[in-house]
Amino acid sequence: MTAARRSTWTCPRSWGGPGGEGLNPEKLFALGYAACFMGAMRHYAASRKVAVPDDASVEVTVGIGPREDTGFGLAVQIVVSLPGLERDVAQDLIDGGHKVCPYSHATGGTLDITPTLA
Repeated sequence: MTAARRSTWTCPRSWGGPGGEGLNPEKLFALGYAACFMGAMRHYAASRKVAVPDDASVEVTVGIGPREDTGFGLAVQIVVSLPGLERDVAQDLIDGGHKVCPYSHATGGTLDITPTLA
């Protein structure tokens, strides 16, 4: 049996909370998006017969704040590191991964997300 981990939700500063190290919806969304994007990029790379480096990484940052009209909106930034790949090959993997990633698909048309190469 594995030990259970307790998670604490922390209200973000942008909502008037303390922010901090606890979990919040933005951190969870970023974690899920990063994992999904890496999987999508690996899937696309396999279709192109390109190996994704073992030390590749995807860093997703998600912010939240008021929209111009009403309510709140998200801002998402994706930075991908693909050490050892030529820049054009790496960019193709990023673009292809973005096209097949379910998170990218789900946010299409509502968020302006352009993944970048580190």
